Amino acid sequence: MFVPVAKLLACLFLASLVNAGTVNYDWNVSWVWASPDGFGRSVVGINNGWPCPPIEATVGDTVVVNLNNKLNNQTTGLHFHGISQVPTPNMDGPSGVTQCAIPPNSSVKYQFTVDAPGTYWYHSHNMGQYPDGLRGSLIVKDPNDPYQGRYDEEHVLAVSDWYHNDSITVVQDMLSPSNTRFLPPMPDNITVNEGRGLHINLTQGKTYRIRMINYAAFGAVMVQFDPHTMKVIMNDGAYIKEEDARQLRLAPAQRYDVLVSATDSDSGNYPFLVSLDVNRDWTSATEKKTWAHNYTGYLVMDASQPLNTTSVVNEWKPVDDAHFKPYDGAAAYGSYDKLMKLDFNFCLDQNGYHRSCVNNLTYIGQKVPTLYSAATTGDQNTNPAIYGQVNPFIANYNDTVQIVVNNIDATSHPFHLHGHHFQVLERGASGVGKWPGKNETYAANPPMRDTVVVMPKSYAVLRFRATNPGVWLFHCHIEWHVEMGLTATIIAAPERLRNMTFPDDHIAACKKIGTPYQGNAAGNTQNATNTTGFITVPPTSYDGASYSTEE
Repeated sequence: MFVPVAKLLACLFLASLVNAGTVNYDWNVSWVWASPDGFGRSVVGINNGWPCPPIEATVGDTVVVNLNNKLNNQTTGLHFHGISQVPTPNMDGPSGVTQCAIPPNSSVKYQFTVDAPGTYWYHSHNMGQYPDGLRGSLIVKDPNDPYQGRYDEEHVLAVSDWYHNDSITVVQDMLSPSNTRFLPPMPDNITVNEGRGLHINLTQGKTYRIRMINYAAFGAVMVQFDPHTMKVIMNDGAYIKEEDARQLRLAPAQRYDVLVSATDSDSGNYPFLVSLDVNRDWTSATEKKTWAHNYTGYLVMDASQPLNTTSVVNEWKPVDDAHFKPYDGAAAYGSYDKLMKLDFNFCLDQNGYHRSCVNNLTYIGQKVPTLYSAATTGDQNTNPAIYGQVNPFIANYNDTVQIVVNNIDATSHPFHLHGHHFQVLERGASGVGKWPGKNETYAANPPMRDTVVVMPKSYAVLRFRATNPGVWLFHCHIEWHVEMGLTATIIAAPERLRNMTFPDDHIAACKKIGTPYQGNAAGNTQNATNTTGFITVPPTSYDGASYSTEE
């Protein structure tokens, strides 16, 4: 009897829950000193150490993170990137969206189920804080991995850009009115595994699963294991049909799982190259491109030999990830119920400060976290006007939502959706202009992922099903552009969020910093449509996550 793949996977998932367990982490977040590239600076670490520790679990497990803020001068919080948070949208983590920021000397517990296997990561989602170090891998093992038996070892390759100045300083410089070209902060270096690097001991006949993650605030990374071919098996926590790739490009927040095999003819130490891409358009034939920051790691077969061979790439032409195929062969959603069309460009606010805008509006955080408003405004929670200028979009339960991103800018941008995977139906090449509104060219079996690169002066067409009630951000994952306002908010199935309750420790954090946690965007509880007190103009000064403990 034929059993559909989706049904079979669902049955396997339910079976895995029988043996599900709980993994616990008790973390103190504080400033520590580190020098991942030889330049020393304060970074945000965990339990007096940095790099931050990994989270490791098996699909179906409950993850519990007890987070204690010991930063003294900053608020904090955690987002678990790629985790769907079914049915725990209040554990997603972005400050001002699904929770209040956690003030110093306060603790909050995050508790959620990891319902899908894959390579993920966690990071602060609090006022540009994660480039200062609060980030780490989150690996969810799969007892029913379809590629099980194909590899012998696993390794994590976490890559990032790195800044010698703290995040608040670089954002202040970026938002200065003198920055008339809207330039983001340029990185000072590249790091691999937060400065520890990666060498893999290679043995003939063995295959290695390499879980790649890009932690960067700005730069994409190019990866090549020449002369070894990568076999890509997963993108952003979604299995794909195995695809060969000589080169890969990981935009900020993207992940790839690849297999690299040692062949019988291998006999030496093989360098592999990671290059930081800060160019406007790596596909341009006319643009002069630079690769200032590079890292060489090694596949080591003979440890007695020096590791001094360099890897040279004459041209970066990574595989087109938009043409990957889902492992289960799932077809594109046949139609959509809601269209969410976002035109992105840079803009000026009312005071002449440089911002990012979607549909001519920059995201402005409000007084009440958006999820708290959705839970406490009754029937009015389906009215986007009650949420303020967070660029809200309402989706009904089980709606198929088509997101169209028109990138007016001359640079590529990685867009990430919280709470869902989406299908990448179409991604236009650089320079093709806005979405023409036609559906004929969409992929029949599109890849599923949570972060997609939209090419310069081009567009992307995405679809997802709003089966996960909650408040979910859709934003560029260049962190500096988030701070400039390049974010929209999707309120999915608001009718199912009414009267949702929140843990006492989460509410206590709101009370401690004086943030209202009921009512509309301004905390109006008697009349949700009363917009008095809404924040309508971005502040003219930037202090990021700074917090004074003085009474």
